[in-house]
Amino acid sequence: MKLVVGLGNPEKIYLNTRHNVGFLFVDRLRERFLFQGDIYATDWSKEDTFKSELSFVKEGSRIIAILVKPLTYMNRSGEAVAKIVKKFEITNLEENLILVHDDLDLQLGKYKIQVGKSPQGHNGVKNVEERLSTQSFKRVRVGIENRGERKIPGEDYVLMNFSKEEKETLDEVLEECTRSILPEILL
Repeated sequence: MKLVVGLGNPEKIYLNTRHNVGFLFVDRLRERFLFQGDIYATDWSKEDTFKSELSFVKEGSRIIAILVKPLTYMNRSGEAVAKIVKKFEITNLEENLILVHDDLDLQLGKYKIQVGKSPQGHNGVKNVEERLSTQSFKRVRVGIENRGERKIPGEDYVLMNFSKEEKETLDEVLEECTRSILPEILL
């Protein structure tokens, strides 16, 4: 079973911010399964036990993937992820865990899928690594850097909303990411 975790912040004020790229990704991925035949996704369900919203991707009654939005806020995402990994006995994290997050080291419109890459200052990723005691899992790093000459500190920039043009670019890259990840879930 695959575990696809999108990192973000739970309140509405953060909905369309750069730091919520992970949430936007798992929403898009879930939509892919809404009108499929044998494989489908459940509605998002708030699960207090896991401090998360979960959607199960199923083939018949068999769960093939769990989509996760931790509700712990970005810097404590590992708490939620560790609980889910333990409860659902997710093993071989390198193959079965996909963590999706924003990345200031990549330009808006770019993404990378990597295993074991350093979090490079991303506190949400650091917290997941600490709670799982490993860096060996897939990370989908979605670029959000588009400041140009503007001198905006990173911690402020990640909490800013996307402009209309930036949102269009983000939609394109999220679609590419979805196409890249989809085959792994359907294995």
